Amino acid sequence: MIRRSTIVLVLIVLIGCKNKTAIEVETCNVKNGLFYIDLVEEGEIQATNSINISVPAMSWQFGLFKITQIVEDGDMIQSGDTAVIFDPSEVEKAIINANAELEIAKAELEKKKAEQASKIEELKANIEISEISHRISEINLEQATFEADITRREIKLNLEKAKIALDKAREEIENQQKIHSEEIKQSMLKISQLESNLREAEITFKNLTVVSPAAGIAILRKNWSTGNKWQVGDQPWSGSPLVDLPDLQELKVHTEISEVDISKIQMGQAVEIKLDAFSDTAFSGKVISIANLAQFKEGDSKIKIFPVEILIDGTSEKFLPGMTVSCRIIVDKIDSVLYIPLEALFVEGDKNYVYDRFGNSYRKKDVVIGQRNNDFVIIREGLDPDAILALSDPYPEKKRSGK
Repeated sequence: MIRRSTIVLVLIVLIGCKNKTAIEVETCNVKNGLFYIDLVEEGEIQATNSINISVPAMSWQFGLFKITQIVEDGDMIQSGDTAVIFDPSEVEKAIINANAELEIAKAELEKKKAEQASKIEELKANIEISEISHRISEINLEQATFEADITRREIKLNLEKAKIALDKAREEIENQQKIHSEEIKQSMLKISQLESNLREAEITFKNLTVVSPAAGIAILRKNWSTGNKWQVGDQPWSGSPLVDLPDLQELKVHTEISEVDISKIQMGQAVEIKLDAFSDTAFSGKVISIANLAQFKEGDSKIKIFPVEILIDGTSEKFLPGMTVSCRIIVDKIDSVLYIPLEALFVEGDKNYVYDRFGNSYRKKDVVIGQRNNDFVIIREGLDPDAILALSDPYPEKKRSGK
């Protein structure tokens, strides 16, 4: 009876194996050891310290300046090399106009001085005539001792009249001198202003050629109005930053963390950094700055992010500002746990399971999972450390048939 039962059991197993034919799939071993809880985000390399080349401070009267020459993005330049040149036509026109206006103002001043000198000479002559008339009246009065009273009164009246005329002539020349002084002052003020305008135009003309203050790699800034890097033909405002000369001795990564994940980020957390262009090489870093306030993600008014900065340990000639990198931020470490690739975990409803290789086939095993990262998940229960797992479903025919 026992023997018959054994034979029936073997037949059932054989039938089951026949109905479930496994295909060849890639496999993996269960890993045992230190598990990293991490967060992977894209970022951009920036210099911690950088010298900025900006549009010189220039008066609004010259309008916006058009770029006619600018260094190429990524060019190595030396101190004193030309970085940017602006179109000089408007400033040249302003210099010509300022020179012409200054010459006219100076000529008008000389003419005014000559006219004033002539007017003063005329007034001085009037004073001399009035003084003579006054003196004659005095003499006539002195000689009128024996004249009739009426004659003497007439002479006195003439003397008073001459005195009034003399005082008036003196007052007129004094007033005219004050007027002339104010007119000269106003003319000199106008000339001073025109000279200042000319100096400003000449300084501006000189500043239209911007040279590099130091040696370094030129990194062009973006034109905020176009979203592209500054180029020939663009018209930046006075003071607008155009070119950065980063200090390559200390670099950082600027990345953005979603508001969902920002609570996982802490100062000093270790970061593994990989350049997109050299993904086989990893560099280390640490979190040095976490923004206090959220911002809307550029181009999306619904997603909020927190800017985070990561200091790169050491230097490398492979690092250049503006390069895109992948940042793996180590959020936590869990020691002595079993974990498997996410590809080896399958989910059906509220159950998690794996395909454990058993001889030439696979058996489905329910597992209890723990924390996960972008690549692996912790297995808390249901799996042996030496198990070999399928990385894809070894029985796809079963799913297609609906069994």
